[in-house]
Amino acid sequence: MSESQKTIEIEVLRYNPETDQAPHLQVFQVPFADDMSVLQGAQYIKDHLDGSLSFRWSCRMAICGSCGMMVNGEPHLSCQTFLRDYYPARVRIEALSHFPIERDLVINMEGFIDKLESIQPYIIPKEKRSLAQGEYLQTPEQLNAYEQFSSCINCMLCYAACPQFGLNADFVGPAAMALLHRYNMDSRDGAAEERMELVAAEEGVFNCTAVGYCSEVCPKQVDPANAVNINKTNAAKDYFLRFLSPKGGSK
Repeated sequence: MSESQKTIEIEVLRYNPETDQAPHLQVFQVPFADDMSVLQGAQYIKDHLDGSLSFRWSCRMAICGSCGMMVNGEPHLSCQTFLRDYYPARVRIEALSHFPIERDLVINMEGFIDKLESIQPYIIPKEKRSLAQGEYLQTPEQLNAYEQFSSCINCMLCYAACPQFGLNADFVGPAAMALLHRYNMDSRDGAAEERMELVAAEEGVFNCTAVGYCSEVCPKQVDPANAVNINKTNAAKDYFLRFLSPKGGSK
């Protein structure tokens, strides 16, 4: 390392369930340039200082969503967060908040995957069509109704930002609700009534206390807080319509 090389201290949350009773912090001196991301800093530690450091990453282009970490206490994609924004202060990186830690910066995603599966994240057609009938057509206006909510990359930053998920791990949470809303708003889908049962359930949208931090940290501007608020209204409307219509609910 040359004398002119900039260095920065990166404090890393370490946890090996086989040897550690609890997570602890370890500090590393890392050389960096102004275009070096937090993810590259973690990779330098793994490649040159401690090969046992564990973390997830893949694309390095803010597409895969796998490199989410807490950076100085805030949820970020580490591939698009730069060390220069913290220099010369120390940077602390930790596993995403509110999730069980498997090892170091790697979280257990099983609960999140269960939530995604529960909302049936796929189009369930209103009516069956044969191949001879051709594809399901959609206007630009119909696409605009849900397109924003289809940009979620399942990075889970919104869950790390959500105080209610931190208090109640059963809460369906912002990303799953945004995806649920994406399919409910799709003109080709016919399963909105089924999904609304989850929206109005005990672990559904009414757990949300409208902090809105989930939308602030979203790297794709999905605005999950808006999806939650819209579905609070939809759930309340469905509840009252049940008293006015013998078949109940809105379609």
